Amino acid sequence: MIKTFTQDDVVRHLYNETSKAEQAEMEQALLCDAQLEATYNELNAVKNQLEHGFINPSDKVVNSIIDYSRKR
Repeated sequence: MIKTFTQDDVVRHLYNETSKAEQAEMEQALLCDAQLEATYNELNAVKNQLEHGFINPSDKVVNSIIDYSRKR
């Protein structure tokens, strides 16, 4: 039986919140299902952008924090 995966399942997989069995099923499904692979790639890109944003905040964000601190 082929399992149907949701976006929530993909997110859990991206954050290593799946069991070994679920991980193996997801990896097999990603090889066989182009739409699931596209969803995975899109969500992985979003995850990477979010993580990068936390590591390297924009100058606008940094300046806003500095301005706020100066006003206090």
